[in-house]
Amino acid sequence: MSDNPEANNQAPEVSAEVEDKKAKHPLGCYGKRNPNAVIEERQRRLYRRQLEGLTTRQLVLDHAARESISEKTAWSDWKAVSKWNEEDWLKDREALLSRLQGMRFRAINAALKKGQLQTAAQLMDSVGRVLNESGIEQQAAAAPQLQITVEDRRNA
Repeated sequence: MSDNPEANNQAPEVSAEVEDKKAKHPLGCYGKRNPNAVIEERQRRLYRRQLEGLTTRQLVLDHAARESISEKTAWSDWKAVSKWNEEDWLKDREALLSRLQGMRFRAINAALKKGQLQTAAQLMDSVGRVLNESGIEQQAAAAPQLQITVEDRRNA
């Protein structure tokens, strides 16, 4: 240590070789010993289990028991899984809508071939609602308007 107090507060100089390693691997080590990798793998296991039909609370509590973690940690894992679900939905939404429309049209054709006219009509109505066949203005114009006036009997 130096007698000069300002010299004690300065960071030691880091060699260029150490800085190169940090630039290549900003998160530190990789593999099973990296705590971030362990956490992400644990969250992936919870993500895979969510289709088993359990409620959210059951999933989280079971996840905490299986992974030997606290409930709070299990809920934070669930928060990450929920975020992944939202991202998945945003990515897949357009593809799902077109696939759903295709299924509707196939179902309409099948219903018409079998003579199930009521089913075909319901499916066509569903397609019309998706395409906004009857807009809000048309629905508002078709709605009955009711006016009620109350006359005061004391003045009559």
